[in-house]
Amino acid sequence: MVEHTLFLGLDVHKKTISVATVEDRAGAEVRFYGTIENTPDALRKLSKKLSQAGQHLHACYEAGPCGYNVQRHLTRLGHRCDVVAPSLIPRKSGERVRHWTRMHRRWLGELKFAHPAQHLALEEMLHRVQRAEELCDRLKQAIGELVPQWSLAPVVQALQALRGISLITAAVLVAEVGNFQRFDSPRQLMAYLGLNPSEHSSGATVRRGAITKTGNGLARTSLVEAAWTYRFPARITQIIRDRMKELPEPIRAVAWKAQVRLSARYRSLIARGKSPPIAIVAVARELVGFIWAIARMVEPKFT
Repeated sequence: MVEHTLFLGLDVHKKTISVATVEDRAGAEVRFYGTIENTPDALRKLSKKLSQAGQHLHACYEAGPCGYNVQRHLTRLGHRCDVVAPSLIPRKSGERVRHWTRMHRRWLGELKFAHPAQHLALEEMLHRVQRAEELCDRLKQAIGELVPQWSLAPVVQALQALRGISLITAAVLVAEVGNFQRFDSPRQLMAYLGLNPSEHSSGATVRRGAITKTGNGLARTSLVEAAWTYRFPARITQIIRDRMKELPEPIRAVAWKAQVRLSARYRSLIARGKSPPIAIVAVARELVGFIWAIARMVEPKFT
């Protein structure tokens, strides 16, 4: 008698477990079995029912806060169960976010559906995306035309010497922060933007946690997006060179210092085992210091 294996994929939660199955043969279909309670009795009934035909059960689930209880129960029942680290789960290239290139848009437009209503829904969604993009383009053009008339235009221009700070990002930061002179130090500005680590104190014990996320969320989001550019080695691209043509040497020096410092900071954090998002937030926090320094160089004196 040929023995077969039935593979189980488990989505383990505190109270429930969602179960999917697939047979051990080429081209087998993955099927959703259902959801059971996360109890030893429910696991025993599940394993007994699925192994009635003499199949061996091989289950797996993602490591998480529920620990190894499910793995221990299934092992005691004579089945194999693997607990998989999330970082080791392979991902297909197709699961990544696709860029909306011209070829991708053409592919979307050529999709065929069995029912006319499905095609209508797709066309409406594509039109909605197009209208949103056109609105963004109009707003970007308007910002570009209005910034030169602004009293804080020198600050917007100077901040663009920093890597990752485009015209729109600089305009957002200046509009949201307003007067940089009201912050006596970069740390005060970091706190205003919610980029300082949170603190949990109990007696003599002090623990640092995630950033506070208080203060101005739009400016904080813009800074984190800008910080992603510091994943790469420091270099003066043609875009940055064009932005710095009319800027004084002290601002150029601060911008280059920021590139060298923040690129090295990102590599150092990654080498210490920090995840990219955590490293980027740390880079964004330090980027605030260079923004504060440059803004104070050129900002008009308010009385």
